[in-house]
Amino acid sequence: MPATSESQGAHGASSRRLEGEFDYVIVGAGTAGCVLANRLTEDPDVSVLLIEAGGKDDYHWIHIPVGYLYCIGNPRTDWLYKTAAEKGLNGRSLAYPRGRVLGGSSSINGMIYMRGQREDYDNWARETGDSGWSWDSVLPVFRRSEDHHSGASEFHGAGGEWRVEKQRLKWQILESFARAAQEQGIAATDDFNRGDNSGVGYFEVNQKRGVRWNSAKAFLRAAMKRPNLAVVTGALTQRVIFEGKRCVGVEYRGDVDYVARARCEVILSAGAVNSPQLLELSGIGDAARLAQLGIGVVQDLRGVGENLQDHLQLRMAYRVNGVRTLNTASAHWWGKLMIGMEYALFQSGPMSMAPSQLGAFAKSDPNDPALTRPDLQYHVQPLSLDRFGEPLHRFNAFTASVCNLRPTSRGSIHAISADPSQAPAIAPNYLATDHDLRVAANSLRLTRRIAASAALARYAPQEILPGLAYQTEEQLREAAGNVGTTIFHPVGTCRMGRADDPDAVVDARLRVRGVTGLRVVDASVMPTITSGNTNSPTLMIAERAAEMLRADRREGVRMAKETAANAPLTTA
Repeated sequence: MPATSESQGAHGASSRRLEGEFDYVIVGAGTAGCVLANRLTEDPDVSVLLIEAGGKDDYHWIHIPVGYLYCIGNPRTDWLYKTAAEKGLNGRSLAYPRGRVLGGSSSINGMIYMRGQREDYDNWARETGDSGWSWDSVLPVFRRSEDHHSGASEFHGAGGEWRVEKQRLKWQILESFARAAQEQGIAATDDFNRGDNSGVGYFEVNQKRGVRWNSAKAFLRAAMKRPNLAVVTGALTQRVIFEGKRCVGVEYRGDVDYVARARCEVILSAGAVNSPQLLELSGIGDAARLAQLGIGVVQDLRGVGENLQDHLQLRMAYRVNGVRTLNTASAHWWGKLMIGMEYALFQSGPMSMAPSQLGAFAKSDPNDPALTRPDLQYHVQPLSLDRFGEPLHRFNAFTASVCNLRPTSRGSIHAISADPSQAPAIAPNYLATDHDLRVAANSLRLTRRIAASAALARYAPQEILPGLAYQTEEQLREAAGNVGTTIFHPVGTCRMGRADDPDAVVDARLRVRGVTGLRVVDASVMPTITSGNTNSPTLMIAERAAEMLRADRREGVRMAKETAANAPLTTA
């Protein structure tokens, strides 16, 4: 049995520290970690330790959808990372929110349910040589987890843990924007998740009756009732431990240092920022880089921390007249009171809002024959502000944020010290290619065409961000650097690939190359970013990984029995 002790976890919550042996040790209780903990402990013969650096998801603002405003930038729920100064953003550094709490980023994100496009997964299958990552293979995995408001169908599941609902609000300005988009050739759609997300419509969200539905609620709470799962919060993982090339456990720190050993495997589900950092701290990464940090090399893997991809959103804001938006609806105390009462009574209205309500997927250049599917995503909101965290403007306005779904720029995330408490260096390298700059300029032009459409004319939209002073190609590229900001979708820093791919960190079964007993299961394994929000694709990755782990365990048991049966008999 594992040894235990009691101490105070994050924010005063009582946390149990454990050391000893488990079948699996999972680092990170975000979306992937919660799924894995649930699926692996369905087998009562399997013991699992789940380690989380943050605290419990008992902060009330996690569960009220608009509460992301109070969770992002809050040390109780956010790692508070920042990027390096970005050349492509004209020297600006960005806040880089990542969830540091049970549920991980699913506890602070925009709640948008989005799978991406069929081609995303078919490309993964080609890059890895594993048809199990193709769209036709992963669609049943998405459906199995899903509890869709419309019930079971060809594309959706019912009865699963991952609740998907319609949003509980409408705004006239958003309805008008949708009609304006249709006037520009973007067809209406009622479902972005059938493999082709072309069109304009309202996002579906991971909520349950107007309350955020994070991965901790969906997957972890039920599993925590099982005696074969132990969960530790307020525990910062220091490194994974090797005996030769075999990963045998995890060292983590609470009030003191602890060691938990894994009989089968250690699984890193710490996310696209923390998983590559932990690999480097543990001696897996580019040998020259590790030597500079004074870290002994276990396995030389040059791809660790490279291949960072993220969706850069370009925020365009328009002042409007003759239509109500959240700017003025919440400008006075009585407006705030009415909003609060609506949510308290009906769990609807502005407090049930995801950060973005209306979405659209379009082509940045409809005349480009090589562009066969949408490469832009819009997040449209009935509000405006100068920058995240600042007050809303006092006049009516809407914001149309547009991102390049498949950027060609690549960044990196690397440890800067052998000290695990030091944040890694995050360098997204936005707008570093001519392709990304051209798409950025075209996306700003498309937004202007939508804003100038007849459906919005009665509101006389006036562009306030970035402003009409930016007109030429060069000026629009500069404007993109001025208004661009992360949409919180970092992926790819421990990418999967074929055995002959020198930059792949894990194989198609998510096993770290060159060592045994260690996998990475989170958004960092994506070879290329999905064409949309990345939370639910991460959940799907974890579902597939759980299948792989269970299959490998069954094979191990079978082989052990076969070996025992074939062992020669001995006599005294």
